[in-house]
Amino acid sequence: MKTAYKTIRFHQKSYNQIVLCNRIIEDYQNQGLRLTLRQLYYQLVTRNEITNEEKSYSHLSGLVSNARLTGLMDWEAIEDRTRQPKRPNEFSNLKNLVEAAIWSYRLPRWEGQEYYAELWVEKDALAGVLSPLASEFHVTMMVNRGYSSQSAMSESAQRFNDHPDQIPILFYLGDHDPSGEDMVRDIQDRLVMFGVDEIEVVKIALTMDQINQYRPPPNPAKMKDPRSKKYVDQHGYSSWEVDALPPEVLSDIIRSAFEQIVDEEKMDVIKQKENEDKARMRSLYNQ
Repeated sequence: MKTAYKTIRFHQKSYNQIVLCNRIIEDYQNQGLRLTLRQLYYQLVTRNEITNEEKSYSHLSGLVSNARLTGLMDWEAIEDRTRQPKRPNEFSNLKNLVEAAIWSYRLPRWEGQEYYAELWVEKDALAGVLSPLASEFHVTMMVNRGYSSQSAMSESAQRFNDHPDQIPILFYLGDHDPSGEDMVRDIQDRLVMFGVDEIEVVKIALTMDQINQYRPPPNPAKMKDPRSKKYVDQHGYSSWEVDALPPEVLSDIIRSAFEQIVDEEKMDVIKQKENEDKARMRSLYNQ
């Protein structure tokens, strides 16, 4: 939806950049993905359209804001995961309520699986990419926003311990920087402390192999981070943000990780039972 609220005269260079942004946004919308401003920024950096520095990000933020205000960019194009309103559920009639219940109905799809898995991500900005995949594979997704609180880790450990007959595994996405690398250790150590035996925390992104393959733009390592010395000794003075990987690459990485541990035949049996139950619920309501 494009709606103009004011008139702004753009320089030709700025206007051309808006056109390019719209092409990038449309490409991802066609894939069912919405970009954050940070992801759009990295798309421009990797195309050598802007430099990888804070002033470029600030300029892009203002340009996108003005492009939306003047009706040159879709208001739905950029998502802000940090300012999501909490709206109460409401239904215009009973049929809509029944359809919503049927749509959300799921059985425990991981029942009988060898593994119990969760998907964690360091940044809330990536939740828009991860949420559909978490739903597809029917797993708990958690945004830990850096080092998680003890309460969150204790509650997470309880979820894993509620599945004692399955192998616990946690797929994690985070930055390749001093803290991002150390968070894998921290998560594993604290889950073990809270009683999750033999859990495997697998950082599926961002890894050095992916950096070498996809060449995301580097940032200086955060030398004020107390973990920086160890990081620099191992990786040098550059760091990389997981947001810099294209959304479709992140989707492929996540899908590949789950496909390696899911017994699809067992899960398909449960999905078939869900569909049968849904058909029965619809028939009962229509009687």
